[in-house]
Formats: sequence, structure tokens, C-alpha cells
Amino acid sequence: MARLTGTRPAATRRWGSAAAFLLLLFTVQAAQKADFSGDSTAATINHSLTLLQRLQELLQNGNGSDSVLRVRSAASDDPKVFHTHQLLLSLQSEVFESLLRNQSVVTLYEPPETAALFEKFIRYLYCGGVSILLHQAIPMHQLASKYRVWGLQRGVAEYMRTHLASESSQGHVVGWYHYAVRVGDTALQESCLQFLAWNLSAVLGSAEWGSVSVELLLLLLERSDLVLHSELELYTAVEGWLSRRQPEASVAERVLRAIRYPMIAPSQLFRLQAQSAVLARHRAAVQDLLFQAFQFHAASPLHFAKYFDVNCSMFLPRNYLAPSWGSQWVITNPARDDRSTSFQTQLGPSSHDAGKRVTWNALFSPRWLPVSLRPVYSDTVAGAIQPVRIEDGRPRLVITPAMSSPDFAGVSFQKTVLVGVRQQGRVLVKHAYSFHQSSDEAADFLAHADLQKRTSEYLIDNSLHLHIIIKPVYHSLIKVKK
Repeated sequence: MARLTGTRPAATRRWGSAAAFLLLLFTVQAAQKADFSGDSTAATINHSLTLLQRLQELLQNGNGSDSVLRVRSAASDDPKVFHTHQLLLSLQSEVFESLLRNQSVVTLYEPPETAALFEKFIRYLYCGGVSILLHQAIPMHQLASKYRVWGLQRGVAEYMRTHLASESSQGHVVGWYHYAVRVGDTALQESCLQFLAWNLSAVLGSAEWGSVSVELLLLLLERSDLVLHSELELYTAVEGWLSRRQPEASVAERVLRAIRYPMIAPSQLFRLQAQSAVLARHRAAVQDLLFQAFQFHAASPLHFAKYFDVNCSMFLPRNYLAPSWGSQWVITNPARDDRSTSFQTQLGPSSHDAGKRVTWNALFSPRWLPVSLRPVYSDTVAGAIQPVRIEDGRPRLVITPAMSSPDFAGVSFQKTVLVGVRQQGRVLVKHAYSFHQSSDEAADFLAHADLQKRTSEYLIDNSLHLHIIIKPVYHSLIKVKK
């Protein structure tokens, strides 16, 4: 909102030193791009930093100012006053161009959080750069959006997408997600959702968890790519959220019905029924799911699948980090040699399969070559072997079962490989690769990673941190009438 508090300027404005500096800027840039036709004596004289300093001095000292911005906020009785230059503001913002077209003094009303950053915002319009902190991202994005400074808006959005892993005392990803929903930034929404899904355990134990909205919680509970220790960990966190937020009964029931109870061991289910106040309060809403979970654990999966549809999310494991679901694998100096490891997982989440184990072999190769690039032998003496460069290869990870058994009937395995990286001092999941039993390897595993560099973002202390998860998936058989 703006209102006129000054007089109309003359029809022909005197741009003063601002226009002179802009003319100098354009001249320098044009000279830098000039075609010197290969002249070896050509050189570029660049004083752009000095020019930027002069432009900032214009704002600081108000030299040649032809417009005034008065920024009012509920947090202060005294407005902040900025002596500005219409040309510079209009070049960056069509909103300022419109506001300053017929008036030289404009009063703006801003919330306290954006008013506190208004000086930074105006400085960006003069010099094209700004430094912000995590808690300043949303108000700076609000200013850029309100005044239609599209370059700054895109820059702040990119800052938010690349700083999801940054550590903050109260957390920020949940707040950024809610803000992205309000402004309709779908790319930022998806980035926040993916980060929360792949690093949910870190969020569950933080103050940020209490600020999760109902809509966000339900979106997360729908996902099968959540990375956390176990389904019980998720239930415990959901129970705490419900106890703090006290939502309507219908909301609480929707949330509780999104828990995958068959993925929780019977002994833990019995304890929840005896000790959970939330479960006791809403027992009627989830009684059928609990009963089905106990049936799932008691019967043979082959027999259970005859009567129930196991091809639904309730019977699909998430990405659990507990040892029975997979294994961590730290590969030191991953660019050096091929590596292999073996580990065991449970055959399935059903207690009927509790004592059955599957052994898996994993092979990692840092420089696997596609067939088209492998050495080819020739009958001629010259060039008997095609030259092959190490950089032509790419990392490869192959995971195969070391055994076959009739117990595999009705079960297939989805394999997920998590890649951990260190960001802002924390080890977090950066990538997740999933592939099914029909394939022994992830097609694009670390396709863009440069493991040859010790400074690679995929390495932690020159080691590749992987976590392999095996997710047993039951298949429905021919059904019989109950």
C-alpha cells in the first residue's frame, strides 16, 4: 500500500548522478563484450567493483536522490526513510516504476519481519547482491514477490532449496514447506517434502516436529520412502504430535489409520494397546487394523495372501534403518578398487518368517565400463586395443541374493540404497536409489558423482557412506472366499 505525501515532480526529471553511473556501467559492459578480432593487444579494463561501490554510496548518502521511500511498521512509531533514485528502482521493479511515476514520496506499510530487511532489499536493487541468513529467507522472498523483483525471488528460492540441510536451533524446513504452499512454489514444496522424507528421524526428535501441519503430516504418512529406524519410531512421534496438538477426533483417526501396524512386531503392538493413551482413546477407529496386523503376524504369508489384499501400502515396508532390514556400508577410498560385502536380512516382516534370513551379496565398482566402451581386440598390430580412459567408467552397485529357497514364493524384494553426505556438519541422506528384484542394480547409481576428487560432496572423509535396505513385498495369490 502506498500513498502520496509529497508533490508531483517536473515532467522532465533530472536523473543526476544515478543516470551517469548507469551509463558508465552499460558502457563498461559493452566494451567487455566487444569483438577484438583476435587482436593480441586487446585487454579488458574492469572497474565494475568501483562502480558498484559508487552506486551503494548513492543510496547511503542520498546524492542526487529524486524519490523518497518511507517504510512504516507496527513495530515502530518512526518510519524508516530511504532517499532513492527512481531510475535504479524502476529498472528492477515494475511495482516501484508504477508507484514513482507520479509521485516522489511514497509511504509503504510492511510487517515487522519484512521492514527489518527493507534496507537489505533496497541495497540489492542498487548493487545486485545481498547476503541473508536462514531466518531471513521467507521475509526476503516476500519482499521480492511483493515488489516483483523476479531475479531476487528466484535467488532466494534457490537459496532455500540448497540450504535445507543447514542446521538451525528451531529448524526451518517445515516452515519453508508451509510457506511454499502459501505462495504456490511447487518446486520448493517438493524439495522440502523429499528432504523431510529422507531425513525424517532427524526431524522427529526436533522442535520442528511440533509445527508440522495436519496436511503435511498426512502427506508424509502416505509415503513409502520415509527413512527412519522403524514404524514404531514413527508411531511414537505421531502419538506425541497428537498429544500436543489435540486435533479433532476425525483428524486423529485419519492420522492413526495411516500407521502401518503390520510392520510393528506383535510384542510391541501388545505394549501399545496396554500403554498408549492415544491408542486407547481412539481404539475403535483402528481396531480393525490392529486385528488385521495380528492376523498377518500369526499366519503364513502365503495363507494370509489368499484372504487379504497384501498389495497395498499397509503391507509395504518403508525405508527402515534397523539391522534386520539392511546394512550400512562405508567404502573407504571408493575410487580405488572394486569392493564387496555380504549381509543378512529377514525374509519378511511377518513374525511367521521371523527366524528366516536371506543372505545378500553387494558388489561396488568405481569404474565400471559399459559394453560400448570396453576394450576391443583387433587382428591388426597397430591399435590392437582401443584406448580406454578411467573417466569413461561410472560407479556401479550390484546386489544379488546368495541363496534361493522355496520360502521366497510369494515374496519379491525391493532394494533401496541411501547415499549419506555431510552437509553443514550433519550426515544426511542426499540420494535414494530404488530397484526391484527383476534388476540387480540401480541404472543411474551415482551417475553424476566424481569419486576421483577427495573433495567430492558424495564423500565423507574420503569414504562413501551407503545404507542398503531390502524391502520384502508380498504378493496376493488366488483368493478364496472367507
